[in-house]
Amino acid sequence: MDLNVRRAGIRPRHGRVKAAAALLLAAGLLLGGCGSPASVQPTSAPTSAPAPESPSPEPSPSAPPEPAGPGAPLTGLPLADGAALTERPYAVMVNNFSAARPQSGLTHADMLWEVLAEGGITRLIAVFQSDAGYKGAVGPVRSIRPYLIEIGESFHGVLTHAGASTDAYEILQHQGKPYLDEISNAGGYYWRDKTRKAPHNLYTDLEKITKIASRKGYLKSAGGPSYTFSSSPAVDAASPAATSVELKFQLQNYKVSYEYDAGSATYKRFIDGKPHEDRETKEQLSAANLVVIGAKHRAYDDYGRLEVGLKDGGPALLIQRGQVMEAQWKRGADGSFRLEKDGRELSFVPGKTFWHVMPLDPSLEGHVSYS
Repeated sequence: MDLNVRRAGIRPRHGRVKAAAALLLAAGLLLGGCGSPASVQPTSAPTSAPAPESPSPEPSPSAPPEPAGPGAPLTGLPLADGAALTERPYAVMVNNFSAARPQSGLTHADMLWEVLAEGGITRLIAVFQSDAGYKGAVGPVRSIRPYLIEIGESFHGVLTHAGASTDAYEILQHQGKPYLDEISNAGGYYWRDKTRKAPHNLYTDLEKITKIASRKGYLKSAGGPSYTFSSSPAVDAASPAATSVELKFQLQNYKVSYEYDAGSATYKRFIDGKPHEDRETKEQLSAANLVVIGAKHRAYDDYGRLEVGLKDGGPALLIQRGQVMEAQWKRGADGSFRLEKDGRELSFVPGKTFWHVMPLDPSLEGHVSYS
């Protein structure tokens, strides 16, 4: 009725307009509530209601990110605090006689050297630098020789030992070497393990030797050499396979061998056919890189003390990732030992490196076999 009135141009009274508007509003509400097809449709598409939120899934656990920063100079592995490492290394002379095994602390060394001593048994030189947080024992500690001094000095290391040959004492005491000797100048920083027989029971730890080295002023000279590391191995497709490696020093019943573990890309160490384990961690010793260098050996007295030629360079083998490459070793300008092939330095893959100094009599190849 109001619509017709509006079309005719007649002005309705105010009360009638309000009543008609109320009636129209009520009708619209009824029609909308019944969902009638006659309901007025909106001119734009309706916005759909948001779906109810589902609970967020718990994040899956993941390995902690690798620490950033420069790698350790002797392993190429990231350092825990991400800072450059400048601590002076320790070169510890470790007993490798059968009664001294298993030794302590070797899995925490950055590099491990193996060299002949008197009687055909080898001496180990454990070089510690990046794992200063290790609090356990290191040893058994044994005596030092001139060529062992030479190896330790190549790392600018604090020489850590118990006793020395006459020639070695002459070098240590008259050439100002940084050394910590249980017999002559650092006895209070070593101890005897009563569960083992002397002389295979003398130990120290990194905390103790750091205290005495600091008091003697040995730590004022920072750092040592840095090696070149690359995730791409130096060995190539043409390199022969070397998943099993056997080393013969002198004694026929004294054999060192390694088996390549592809899962960890490391070589597991065996001695006399048994896994070579760490006494503290119970872990088998393993390395990402094996180095074998040939050097002249000569016994110069009736006791069998040796001279080992570690200055002039010679043949070498670099073993990585299940393969072997022939190379040459030489001494760098800083005194460190380096490997070269066709005039370029060979890099290591990140991880620990084990060095082996073998006689050249009759040849390096006569002391090493691999397949």
